[in-house]
Amino acid sequence: MSAMTFAVSEEKNRWLRERMAALDIREEDLEERFVRSSGKGGQHVNKTSTCVCLKHLPTGIEVKCMEERSQSLNRFLARRELVEKVAALAGVTTPRSSRQERAKKQKARRQRRATAKYDTKK
Repeated sequence: MSAMTFAVSEEKNRWLRERMAALDIREEDLEERFVRSSGKGGQHVNKTSTCVCLKHLPTGIEVKCMEERSQSLNRFLARRELVEKVAALAGVTTPRSSRQERAKKQKARRQRRATAKYDTKK
């Protein structure tokens, strides 16, 4: 994989390269397109193509990122999201999936407590 760097800290660039290598995602397997974004940014957004569309060819997973006004930052964020999706597909636990699992358990626990507290069948 080429040593691609984006407009983020070196630590975040290194983390992304390591995660992509661990999941066997190569830059050659990515199809990248740039389109015009929408939302905040005014004339800048209307004149430049800052939205990044990434497609991982082996899995067919597509990601679209237009969170920031910077194309370089959107390229990083799109790759980060793609890594999350590929990891989820591979069954690898990610920080996002563990947060979602924790929230699901908390909601179920609250539901059980509410049912026990307001159960009128006693």
